[in-house]
Amino acid sequence: MEFVKMHGLGNDFIIVQEGQADLPAEKYAEAARRFCAPHWGIGADGLVLVGPDPEFDLRMRIFNADGSEAEMCGNAIRCVAKYAWEAGLCRKQGLRIGTLGGPREATLLTAGGRVTGVRVEMGRPVLAAAAIPVRAPESPVVGGKLAVAEREFTFTAVSMGNPHCVIEVDEAATFPVRQWGPLIEAHPLFPAKTNVEFVTVVDAHRVIMRVWERGVGETLACGTGACATVVACALMGLTGRRVTVQLAGGDLLIEWSASDDHVYMTGGATLVFTGRVDLNWQPGTEGREL
Repeated sequence: MEFVKMHGLGNDFIIVQEGQADLPAEKYAEAARRFCAPHWGIGADGLVLVGPDPEFDLRMRIFNADGSEAEMCGNAIRCVAKYAWEAGLCRKQGLRIGTLGGPREATLLTAGGRVTGVRVEMGRPVLAAAAIPVRAPESPVVGGKLAVAEREFTFTAVSMGNPHCVIEVDEAATFPVRQWGPLIEAHPLFPAKTNVEFVTVVDAHRVIMRVWERGVGETLACGTGACATVVACALMGLTGRRVTVQLAGGDLLIEWSASDDHVYMTGGATLVFTGRVDLNWQPGTEGREL
């Protein structure tokens, strides 16, 4: 199987073209678990399958490192847009990409024939509790209460095609994300589980965010999470609607348009390397008994 390794602000992906791997569709979840394994495998936060679509320029499917399939991923879609341009799959500066979370429009920012960034129209945020989904008596859930292991958090629930739980904390940089992230991800309030963002507001135009991604763990960046964070902070009156989100892997510019209610994300995407892997390869088996 031929693949390309890319990352969006350190959120990294194995990208595979449909048809370049002799692998049935039902086997991609298992392949993601093997190939995304850190240390023993190629290592990545997810495996992304790119192929044609009858309605759009491309279709993207993303499988998390644990094999679960995600509805959408903002960092992955920027990588896919850049990959499509540079691999010659679609030499258009404006791409419509189909995802499980609905279609998204990506605009390539270029200079000298090279892609320098990608601006993605991420759609309208979903705030209705049942559609996120979140089991809560109020809808939308803005400043809701979440009891976890004898601690209570205040959260705002947003879907950007996938569910997010946004929590303001005093110091995101030192907050124990790996302690609380998995507990909140699997909390009974979230029947489809949830991504969790821990956020510190710097001022009306900048926030610091760390993220626990559903099915992955803590990652260096999350595009949909950054979008959900800006929507949540604006709803709580903590920021404006155009905000730079500072993540461990770098910054994303997020704009929640007042005119069309859509969220726009601008950021980079980087090619790491290309490679080929045997589909029968099992990571981490060689030499374990030595």
